[in-house]
Amino acid sequence: MEDKKTPMTMIQALRSAMDVMMERDDNMVIFGQDVGYFGGVFRCTEGLQKKYGKTRVFDAPISEAGIVGAAIGMGAYGLRPVIEIQFADYIYPAYDQIVSEAARLRYRSAGQFTAPLTIRTPCGGGIYGGQTHSQSPEAVFTHVCGLRTVMPSNPYDAKGLLISSIENNDPVIFLEPKRLYNGPFNGHHDQPVVPWSQHALGGVPEGYYTVPLGSAAIFRPGKDLTVIAYGTMVWVSEAAAKESGIDAEIIDLRSIWPLDLDTIVASVKKTGRCVIVHEATRTSGFGAELTALVQEHCFYHLEAPIERVTGWDTPYPHAQEWAYFPGPARVAEAFQRVMEA
Repeated sequence: MEDKKTPMTMIQALRSAMDVMMERDDNMVIFGQDVGYFGGVFRCTEGLQKKYGKTRVFDAPISEAGIVGAAIGMGAYGLRPVIEIQFADYIYPAYDQIVSEAARLRYRSAGQFTAPLTIRTPCGGGIYGGQTHSQSPEAVFTHVCGLRTVMPSNPYDAKGLLISSIENNDPVIFLEPKRLYNGPFNGHHDQPVVPWSQHALGGVPEGYYTVPLGSAAIFRPGKDLTVIAYGTMVWVSEAAAKESGIDAEIIDLRSIWPLDLDTIVASVKKTGRCVIVHEATRTSGFGAELTALVQEHCFYHLEAPIERVTGWDTPYPHAQEWAYFPGPARVAEAFQRVMEA
């Protein structure tokens, strides 16, 4: 049974998840750039080194490949590392270790070894971070057999999904939309920030609980069309539904891979229309895979072409952030198109 819920930001919820698991499992360690004494660039690990000591929560050199490589070795020999890559944009130097070693270890050792590591990393834009602090690289990991890819949209899911990720014996890429760290964001950057304390999903049990990997959530029930989204775009899609007056059913994937296909198929068969929304670039983005799956499983139920609303096929711009960011106006236009088709 879950504990009484306490208002938390996503940062606090993630820290709570790590705290709970550090207490439960002496083999869990946390490391990465500035995660120890400093508590991480976004303070997600603040206070954990003081509580658990420098041998379980410690800083690493600026070497993403080294951080991931060390974590793979630790996992193979019985530890359960949770590592932080300061921004998702910096994960590429570690890509070979993630793909060639972590993702393949269970298969190539015939199950004798696993790589039970969780790679936490902030992703996405909306914070004026420019091209090197705003990327959403989830699609490059969903293509790799042996990896799990997760992106929560709220504090409650963030804690439950992170605990499930830490307990999983396969490597998990845990992407954290940084624009959601302190409150939900509907895409209107010129409006006041709403804190998580004012939203029901900001209520988080202090103790142990899980949200299963591979399970989507119906974020908003509706009958006119189905929206498939994750991370910040869940909230942008909700704003688009309110502003357009279209009764959209919004599916929050939460777990990008493994995927909750049953929830998607049931919703699209009910509504007959589908809009897919993500912040990453369009070409070969995960929306392309979602489009293919909906086409394969729901073709005879579709009453309009599937629409995708995404970032553009350019580097993430600094000066034109809001022209790139898929805001509620662009999402609402896609709603209108599928309703009129």
